[in-house]
Amino acid sequence: MITLTTSSPYDLLGGEGGILKLVHRFYELMDELPEAYNVRQLHPESLAGSATSLFEYLSGWFGGPALYIAKKGHPRLRMRHAPYAVDLVVRDEWMLCMTQALTEQVADIALRDQLIHTFAQMANHLINTDGSHSCAG
Repeated sequence: MITLTTSSPYDLLGGEGGILKLVHRFYELMDELPEAYNVRQLHPESLAGSATSLFEYLSGWFGGPALYIAKKGHPRLRMRHAPYAVDLVVRDEWMLCMTQALTEQVADIALRDQLIHTFAQMANHLINTDGSHSCAG
């Protein structure tokens, strides 16, 4: 995914512990920030299942154990997010939480910027609605 050094992002972020910390902070921010209201509303009351899925996905995506694939097969992110209205607002709120979590955790600016860029590409890929509510006439 990212080729900044010979180490994988998984290793650079601190392995399992670092990924767990990132995911925990990400969902903590989603719960705390009023600016993340819309994206938070797409999630169940308990974020535990979402956190587990994101941790397992990021583990493999960052070059560590492919936990998500072992459990659920190919991620098929667009398909798995299709039931949810993901528009620019939701994307921006998701990115706000992830950017803040990465900023707090990743001291290496080049790595952090690359991760934010890569997450933004993924978030853009998940947009499936323009957010307008028009009625067919």
